[in-house]
Amino acid sequence: MPVSANDATPDINPDAIPYANRGGTPDAHPHATPEQPGEPAGERYAHVIVIGAGLSGIAAAVKLRRGGITDFLILEKADRVGGTWRENTYPGCAVDIPSPIYSFSFNPNPEWSRNFVGQPELLSYIEDTVDKFSLAPRLSLDTELLDASWSQERRRWVLETSRGRHTAQHVVFASGLLHAPIIPDLPGLDAFPGPVFHSARWNHDVDLTGKRVAVIGTGCSAVQLIPEIQPQVRELHVFQRTAAWVMPRLDFRVPRALQRLFRHVPFTQRLFRGICDAVLKSLALVMRRASVARLLTPVGKRVLKRQVPDPDLRARLTPDFTIGCKRLLLSNTYLPAMSRPNVRLVPHALAAVEGGELVAANGERAEADVIVLGSGFELRHPPIAERIRGRDGRTLADTWAVDSPEAYRATTLPALPNAYLLLGPNIVMYNSLLALAEAQLDYIVDAIRTARDRGLDALEIRPEPFRSFNDEVQRGLASTVYNNGGCTSVYLDEKGKNFVTWPWSTKRLRKDLARFDIENYATTPAER
Repeated sequence: MPVSANDATPDINPDAIPYANRGGTPDAHPHATPEQPGEPAGERYAHVIVIGAGLSGIAAAVKLRRGGITDFLILEKADRVGGTWRENTYPGCAVDIPSPIYSFSFNPNPEWSRNFVGQPELLSYIEDTVDKFSLAPRLSLDTELLDASWSQERRRWVLETSRGRHTAQHVVFASGLLHAPIIPDLPGLDAFPGPVFHSARWNHDVDLTGKRVAVIGTGCSAVQLIPEIQPQVRELHVFQRTAAWVMPRLDFRVPRALQRLFRHVPFTQRLFRGICDAVLKSLALVMRRASVARLLTPVGKRVLKRQVPDPDLRARLTPDFTIGCKRLLLSNTYLPAMSRPNVRLVPHALAAVEGGELVAANGERAEADVIVLGSGFELRHPPIAERIRGRDGRTLADTWAVDSPEAYRATTLPALPNAYLLLGPNIVMYNSLLALAEAQLDYIVDAIRTARDRGLDALEIRPEPFRSFNDEVQRGLASTVYNNGGCTSVYLDEKGKNFVTWPWSTKRLRKDLARFDIENYATTPAER
């Protein structure tokens, strides 16, 4: 896709900046003004600051520029872009949404090698997008956000980072959902004599060949890595707290001829993306009613019967809840791998570690040389919430500890003027998270442009529409499979409230986010 006039960066030649040298110092970014008249020296100002350079952060940068907002900066804590696709490098790591959908709408990739691509290819795609849209000058790498506080007096955000102070009129928090790995607090885990690491922090220095390995958990990551490591380990002990429904992954290598067709006739690629999107929308529609989702149970059981011959093992791998209550897992190799002679399924949670022995909740024991934690990510208490302090001085973490995670249209919150969450509470559904973030970004860009064009210093969602929207969300979720499918999932917080999923259609989400509804916001005019 050619870069539009709005995407050009006339004051810097991006071709002269090799990717490995990006970031530099914050002073290297021409659109981060070192200081503003009348403001303290040493601060660096940008009209919009984006926190995080994963998929959603990169999408934010392109969408802002295309919306005519050119004074922005992206702060990234790591030395490389990519977010979760930079950090997750475990064997078999790949998308669980078809690649054509798991792509930027503004940068379709006709050369995906597979329908479900692996982590290296997706990370390369993200970096290529940075190159293609000349985003290097807007990146400040190795810059971790320590604290973000709204200054009511200055009517802007003050951001303390590992490389100094930044200020901004608007802040887009794009830190991602799959960001903070959960390390279970288990007795004796710290004293385990061998290597222990989370799947999201894979230790490539540990050779698993001939080892006794314990994998804790059977979620999305574990289902991908177990078939990869099974052939090389001596024994593989899989601790399964709850069985999960597994469906075939419709993966295939994309023929070169089809890649050429996508490249030379872009409509064909848009058509294929549309087909994939329609399949996911249909699945999301099914999940909106638990009674309808139950109709899929015979399909799940048929997959189990075909792939797991042993009836006893199959019984232990069969969930006791409705398909969709927990995230549906896609794999063609996980269930067959569980039938291999060197694999032992422990159908209980890990309760303790005693030296080199792992003890399950029912007392079963397994000896291991290496422990791999497939224990998921922290959704209920994201670390970024501890670093965001609003107009009232409270952190977002404190607010959510009392009220459960909530946001208006998954994006804005009272007491947080000019702040926008990407992939905030109650937005997840069976679709690409990137597509959902892009819908939010249309709303966010419209909000920032509205504030600029009307001469407004601040926009803040009013309590009444905020409460009304979130009450409607919870009513909408009541009949869905997420709330009514007979399981306890990560979608529910300690109070049993669903703070993760969206109860309606993708069409409804895009309609809600198509226009910034300023009538629901309190506004503060700029001082003259």
